[in-house]
Amino acid sequence: MAIINLRNMAINQSGTIVSVKVGGELGRRIREMGLVPGTEITVKQRAPLNDPVALRVMGGTLTLRNNEADYIEVEVAS
Repeated sequence: MAIINLRNMAINQSGTIVSVKVGGELGRRIREMGLVPGTEITVKQRAPLNDPVALRVMGGTLTLRNNEADYIEVEVAS
């Protein structure tokens, strides 16, 4: 198992969130969206310039900008 940044995940790659490395308002907002350690996510698609990224989380679709995805570390199968 490898730990990578959410921004570096490929389309259709899945993993489990290990940590959210930001505090303050941005950290609170990310956690309120359900992106907390232990949550399984799948990258579904990216916009033409790779920003934003669409994620499958708990049966729903969520989009994040790359500057938000930079703070999320994910454990993926190598």
